[in-house]
Amino acid sequence: MAVCQLNNLKGIKRSVIYFFSVHLKMLTELDLFLIPYEQEHSVSLLVGTLDVVLDSSARVAPYRILYQTPDSLVYWIIAHGTSRKEITEHWEWLEHNLLQTLSIFENENDITTFVKGKVQGIIAEYNKNHDVKEDDDTDKFKEAIAKFRKLFGMPEEEKLVNYYSCSYWKGKVPRQGWLYLSINHLCFYSYLLGKEAKLVVRWADITQLEKSATLLLPDAIKVSTRTNEHVFSVFLNINETFKLAEQLANIAMRQLLDNKGFEQDRSLPKLKRKDLDARAKSERYRALFRLPKDEKLDGHTDCTLWTPFNKMHILGQMFVSTNYICFTGKEECLCSLIIPLREVTIVEKADSSNVLPSPLSISTKNHMTFLFANLKDRDFLVQRISDFLQQTTSKSYIERELTGSLNSSDDEVRMLQFIVTVTGMCLQKSLLSMKRSHEYVSVLTQAKEFLKEQAWKNHFTEYGQGVCMYRTEKTKELVLKGIPENMRGELWLLFSGAINEMDTHPGYYEDLVEKSMGKYNLATEEIERDLHRSLPEHPAFQNEMGIAALRRVLTAYAFRNPNIGYCQAMNIVTSVLLLYAKEEEAFWLLVALCERMLPDYYNTRVVGALVDQGVFEELAREYVPQLYDCMQDLGVISTISLSWFLTLFLSVMPFESAVVVVDCFFYEGIKVIFQLALSVLHANIHQLLGCKDDGEAMTVLGRYLDSVTNKDSTLPPIHHLHSLLTDNGDPHPEVDIFKLVRSSYEKFGSIRADVIEQMRFKQRLRVIQTIEDTTKRNVVKTLCSFTIDELEELYVLFKAEHLTSFYWGGSSNPTERHDPSLPYLEQYRIDVEQFKGLFVLLFPWANGAHSDPLAMRFFRLLDQNGDALINFREFINGLSVLCHGDLTEKLKLLYKMHVLPGECVRMQFTGACVSVGKRDGKSPRGSNNFHSCVSHLSEIVTGAICRVCVCVCVCVEEGHGQRSGEDFGGMGIY
Repeated sequence: MAVCQLNNLKGIKRSVIYFFSVHLKMLTELDLFLIPYEQEHSVSLLVGTLDVVLDSSARVAPYRILYQTPDSLVYWIIAHGTSRKEITEHWEWLEHNLLQTLSIFENENDITTFVKGKVQGIIAEYNKNHDVKEDDDTDKFKEAIAKFRKLFGMPEEEKLVNYYSCSYWKGKVPRQGWLYLSINHLCFYSYLLGKEAKLVVRWADITQLEKSATLLLPDAIKVSTRTNEHVFSVFLNINETFKLAEQLANIAMRQLLDNKGFEQDRSLPKLKRKDLDARAKSERYRALFRLPKDEKLDGHTDCTLWTPFNKMHILGQMFVSTNYICFTGKEECLCSLIIPLREVTIVEKADSSNVLPSPLSISTKNHMTFLFANLKDRDFLVQRISDFLQQTTSKSYIERELTGSLNSSDDEVRMLQFIVTVTGMCLQKSLLSMKRSHEYVSVLTQAKEFLKEQAWKNHFTEYGQGVCMYRTEKTKELVLKGIPENMRGELWLLFSGAINEMDTHPGYYEDLVEKSMGKYNLATEEIERDLHRSLPEHPAFQNEMGIAALRRVLTAYAFRNPNIGYCQAMNIVTSVLLLYAKEEEAFWLLVALCERMLPDYYNTRVVGALVDQGVFEELAREYVPQLYDCMQDLGVISTISLSWFLTLFLSVMPFESAVVVVDCFFYEGIKVIFQLALSVLHANIHQLLGCKDDGEAMTVLGRYLDSVTNKDSTLPPIHHLHSLLTDNGDPHPEVDIFKLVRSSYEKFGSIRADVIEQMRFKQRLRVIQTIEDTTKRNVVKTLCSFTIDELEELYVLFKAEHLTSFYWGGSSNPTERHDPSLPYLEQYRIDVEQFKGLFVLLFPWANGAHSDPLAMRFFRLLDQNGDALINFREFINGLSVLCHGDLTEKLKLLYKMHVLPGECVRMQFTGACVSVGKRDGKSPRGSNNFHSCVSHLSEIVTGAICRVCVCVCVCVEEGHGQRSGEDFGGMGIY
């Protein structure tokens, strides 16, 4: 080790600079950046050293120049080199350009600040001159990318996200190596003591991904596929690795679920680890504050918020995004706040004081002022908010200009009149408000409703009203006591976040209604069938006004989101929304429900509901273990959860009670539904344990739910159809809905939203892979050309080739290659470039100079409709001829592959001879190509399926000669 102590150099004081061999002390490095290294990381030193010793390809700079402030354990890398000569040159540069300057400083901290700033300035200048972007990959990472592509044969389009040192347990022996995580694959490579271990797993094939802990392996990650389990351990940071793997697996599952949505997200092929982290943070941010799907988090910082209702400074975090400023307290129940930038009028820095350091004041249009303090970088924050405010103002100005220009011509005036007409068709009041009558309501009930309204009005006075309202534990208490009938629409819109999307999309709903008028498709047919089944017992839907409004909302949403279109249960939920909200508000509430609050529930496969069914089973096993085994044996959980979750209990509980559940759902989200479901099971635990079959269990639960009452309701009594399913026994004692909801919070309120999301990820893997297996079975059972096992393997290959096109590109749009509305055999399609890859893989004899022409000609034959895509049925039909066809069929196929499009030919089989008609007195065009192609068909091999020798005798009419089998590459005649 070479050590240079500079105590005697002028101006250095007691600061010390070292350079020494990396094999004696491992340091974190990133080119010339200053990176702190703390000596207590003993585990990383050991594993890092092992990596260098065991991995012959590891390249670490052996010489470093470090800067250390006296009495500090932190070293700063100033430079590094691969040889003594290189590091000496760096040292000489420092002597001439840096060391002499340090003499002017007296304070050691000032010296440290200057050195760091100087080196950072040099880096910035270098990057500017060489056009280097901040997020460019380091040399070390580029080296890892090259190694990843070489080891696993990955194309350049396959983006490596990150790589980690770990051990892979192969049998009972751990193999130390590197785990590579890319967009589509999990890969591992190890080369130890002359033995190589290599593993490649597609994220789309993973059925389970979890952290496991045993006595032998306290920290490990287990990756399961349909056929294997893989265990990785000895990570430097297992949480970071697992989190990244979880994000990538989730992306793959989303791709299987919604190919079209992923085609629209073109950022995926370019993602880096920090991009995935940013996406995850944005998702949590949107879920926490119920913000639109396209809102992206810009940053967050610790701060305090002055709350005038209790005159306190609450510690929490401020979140800033393109269109919103949000706040949540460290304790969730204390306070949360959402400030849309469209509502902001003034953002200003207030004077700092010891009591209120770095304060920031934000004022809104409704004359509310919010005071934040203890902001670490207030100036930067104010600048970011100002930039976003300017963008928001520009958008509003453009919208006003477009609106103001509508009267510039007669056509535009007519268009405006039409929009007004459509708007007039839409209900401007809720259905209940137009049919409300208090004749049947008792004086006591009216008094209770009045007191509820007064409580909410007092709350608005103290905490604010509208989207900028302070949301506290008191808000939650008011919700649990029930929202007044005439405030439900307003508060549902507020708590769900639907108000944000409605306010930022003026005229959007009317436009959809206009576009969908008179249009008919599968979704509109299903809507028409279900219109009169939507709350038929309610007076509001016993006339054309209610039915027409329901039709417009459902049809408009089907046109907005054709991937969902229409799903059963949407009609029931939308009917309830229309009772309490205006037509446009009901539409945006439906959007919030389908696209954010109940993701993937309302599609053809109800994946979201199946996922939450699995989550509910996990929760039942944890919270009511004595009942879980019994319910699983009876198969009740899977039956009840779908009907309960899809309709938010609206189809299984009296209407006036179920709307209280909807109140809580819009405020707290899906956790309320899980809590309530567990409470229902817990309340009937003894009766359910005595049930002998699922029918008896369903009767017990049905009677209980029918007995749930809401005596505070001002609604007329409505006959509940679900009660028809129960037996004729004694009715269950009445259960008060408010007591039931309160009980669910007391017993199961510990369920957290983030835990539910973790469970959803685990269940999503299982559900989607189960659906994929079902699809595969439905496909293979309709074909008989191969064995079941062979068809399943071919289907997996075909679909894998289809999926990779989303990231590796292709000659056609990926969305055109997947149509879920088609039969299973025709849903997935591939283009010619993808087919070439499969052709070479399945037919080793095609790996020659003519493989591309052969593949293209074969593809042209299979593409029966000429759309440049083939589906699995066409693929298997062509494959069956090559693998299982007789000699005559193969000869026909070879000749068709030879003939170019548009040629006038005549083919006649006599034994093993093919008669080819001439054109214009000449030999058939392309015969030489045919000769050379066939010469490469000495054998046809597809795994172990078949091996066929092909011989051809081609007779050319009118004396143009005869070619024997010997001319075709020496193939004999049989």
